[in-house]
Amino acid sequence: MDLEQGKYIIELKNRIVAHFDSANWDEIGLLTGYSDYISQHPRLLRSLSWGDEDYAGNVLDALMVIAQKNKGALTTIESYLNENFPDVTQYISAKPSQKKITFAPNVFQIPDTGVESDLVAVMMPIRAEFTDVYTTIKQGCLVAGFRCLRADDIWDESSIIQDIFNLIFRAKIIIVDFTGKNPNVMYETGIAHTLGKHVIPLTQSLDDIPFDMVHHRALKYFPNREGLASLETKLADKLKRTSA
Repeated sequence: MDLEQGKYIIELKNRIVAHFDSANWDEIGLLTGYSDYISQHPRLLRSLSWGDEDYAGNVLDALMVIAQKNKGALTTIESYLNENFPDVTQYISAKPSQKKITFAPNVFQIPDTGVESDLVAVMMPIRAEFTDVYTTIKQGCLVAGFRCLRADDIWDESSIIQDIFNLIFRAKIIIVDFTGKNPNVMYETGIAHTLGKHVIPLTQSLDDIPFDMVHHRALKYFPNREGLASLETKLADKLKRTSA
């Protein structure tokens, strides 16, 4: 499979995840002749029905199998998407939902890029005392097969908040460090939740997590050598489970 075909399959996957329900899959099966494969896939329709986080991966797996057997079936799927979802230009959430919304922000511009499956965005205080923490996060991401970026790693727009929005939009997973109750981190977390991103909270103190977000399980760490080593291991494990 060459690079262009890989990009093509990923684009189809993103559009399917954003809009398909089980009836759409039934129709695709009839149009392509893969009804049995789709209905007998061990996880595809089940993960869709339950809203499981591995649904996107199962869609990708199904498309890759179909492409290996019959590349022409992908063209049929694309035509179906264009006919039934002609207004689809952007993919927002990695998790399927029964209810979807369309939004048109007037503070941000929607970037032309899509979601990058290996990208983790890090939202945290950008201060010297967090340098080792960020290094640890990057290493944990690397171990799990991800690359990560922070706002100060990019400078594409004249407005830093637009760069931050673009980064959150592009990333598959968002890591937020609530340590110190940084207001910028709180704001950026709200953006990530609104875009339907998978957010992994970190903190040095559970008291720093706002009351209305304490139900999200956080990775607590100590900012010393042993604590950061433990954070790297736990974060890598969490990322691997999230992407499985």
